[in-house]
Amino acid sequence: MPRNTLDKLCGRYDAIVIGSGLAGLSGAHLLSRQGRSVLLLEHHHQLGGLAAWFKRPGGHVFDVSLHGFPHGMVKSCRKYWGADVAAKIRQLHDIRFENPDFSLSTTYDRADFTRLLTERFRAPAGRVAAFFDHLRAMSYHDRDTRTVGGLFEEFFPSRPDIHRLLLEPIAYANGTNLDDPAIAYGIVFSNFMSRGVFIFQGGTDALVARMAELLRAAGTDVQTRCKAVKILLETGPDGLQRVAGVRVRSMRDGAERDIACAAVLSNAGLKNTLFDLLGAGDPPPAYAAAARAVRLNNSSAQVYMGIRAGVELPRHGDLVFTSAAQPFSSQELTDLHTTSRTHSFYHPETRPDAPAPRSAIVTSLNQNWADWASLDAGSYAREKARLAEEAFQGLERKIPGIRGMVDWVEVATPRTIQRYTLHECGASFGTKFEGLQVSLDLPKAIPGLHHAGSVGIIMSGWLGAMNYGVIAAAKLDESLGSAAPR
Repeated sequence: MPRNTLDKLCGRYDAIVIGSGLAGLSGAHLLSRQGRSVLLLEHHHQLGGLAAWFKRPGGHVFDVSLHGFPHGMVKSCRKYWGADVAAKIRQLHDIRFENPDFSLSTTYDRADFTRLLTERFRAPAGRVAAFFDHLRAMSYHDRDTRTVGGLFEEFFPSRPDIHRLLLEPIAYANGTNLDDPAIAYGIVFSNFMSRGVFIFQGGTDALVARMAELLRAAGTDVQTRCKAVKILLETGPDGLQRVAGVRVRSMRDGAERDIACAAVLSNAGLKNTLFDLLGAGDPPPAYAAAARAVRLNNSSAQVYMGIRAGVELPRHGDLVFTSAAQPFSSQELTDLHTTSRTHSFYHPETRPDAPAPRSAIVTSLNQNWADWASLDAGSYAREKARLAEEAFQGLERKIPGIRGMVDWVEVATPRTIQRYTLHECGASFGTKFEGLQVSLDLPKAIPGLHHAGSVGIIMSGWLGAMNYGVIAAAKLDESLGSAAPR
């Protein structure tokens, strides 16, 4: 018998969580610890969403998105997942930039950035301090209408080299460009500036495995290869459509079953939730119009390189932001033929408990879905091969002989992201900023339906996803009232 079959599910839960990204995992854990009966549904065979990993022959394990997150993850993991999870978060000390404007290494925190901006870039110390203080004080509720580019010009006018230093890492963290709202940049940058960049020692697989263990211990019914195909609604006494349950499909045999619940927390994409999981006429017209107007953010492509067993990868930074673009342009960052890439180096200490020490490199690029969506099979294969070749060429300038050190190469594109996450247009960075308010307003439009997907840019990344999942789950729990959980 298959391990997860629909006939094993209860007929009713207090809450059903759709999707097991970090927001879905964290939200489900909070609800279970509150005493709610919770069903967590994941269509894939493993949990994690974009916090993913995969294994390949030869002992290779590749992390899809474990490239660095702010120190705030320590506090959030300790609070929501326990001290043992938080204790495995380690700092990355060597962040490098290599481009036509400058070449430098930094610990990527406020003290070191202040040193670089004042000594290396000759920016006035008062202006630098004012910039950091301003970002730290920014709030979503202020409704600041400036763009990122406008913010940079206000503090560092006519300094594209400083703009490049400030923007490139955040563009890889959440897709922000110079035309996006300043708040989308400020909150994320300030989070990193508090203490620098961190990583989970043990790898994504160890982190998600521990989360799954804690979820089950808290009573969560965790089901993989079970896809939510429709959110079921009923008309309440007030005439509003409200959540009644979820139709679940087994990815093993296609069987379906309707499961009742009082509320749903969707960790699916915002538009997937509203226009795939709900019927076309379900959201109120004004709300649906606002949701349709939300723009999706861009996506990612990656080149995975596995280093041969027994080969010691030279130390050339932990995260290296490279580009040949001159002048700097945030549009160039997402061009199909961009020269801008981030190389993430994984040395054996990333997985100290692995059977044998292994290293890997993951090269990431920001990309647009439209450039990849309509490619025929031959063109698609050629473009993937080009990405791999250009990644090698870039690495060879710093690590001569790198080709001979690698025995596995694989390329992922926005189409890969769409295939495994089901996110519309493979938008790994979720929606643009306006999506956040639409996400927050969902329970008002359809009572019982809450959303914790990647929205509004500031909620992208590991820390934002975890915290947003907890926030949305807390609101869901409050909506269920103080009566004894069913």
